[in-house]
Amino acid sequence: MAGGIIEQIPNRADQSILAIYTDYESDANGEYTFIIGAKVTSACSTPEGMVAKQAPESRYAVFTSEKGPVWKVVPEVWQKIWSTSTQEMGGDRAFIADFEIYGERSADPQNGVVEVWVGIK
Repeated sequence: MAGGIIEQIPNRADQSILAIYTDYESDANGEYTFIIGAKVTSACSTPEGMVAKQAPESRYAVFTSEKGPVWKVVPEVWQKIWSTSTQEMGGDRAFIADFEIYGERSADPQNGVVEVWVGIK
């Protein structure tokens, strides 16, 4: 982040930062790929050393963190996700793609709100 990598992403759709969990080996206990990036209007000119991933069309359960330091509220919302029943979530987790959105409400990392989108079957 300090190196300005996010600003080097071409065709950004907005100022949000995304954290994407994808390429799950199996489930929450398996290997997966973690990518920090941004939503773009086109992935045609992906710079060398970067990757373009498209969130698959799916059903998602959306969880919103409490307001507070991002380093604190993000793990708390994941704890909530892990303790939410399948019924409350609206289905079993798909383990295809999940993502966190750090938008306008998390511009101040000491007092932010983060959305976590969890793919469900």
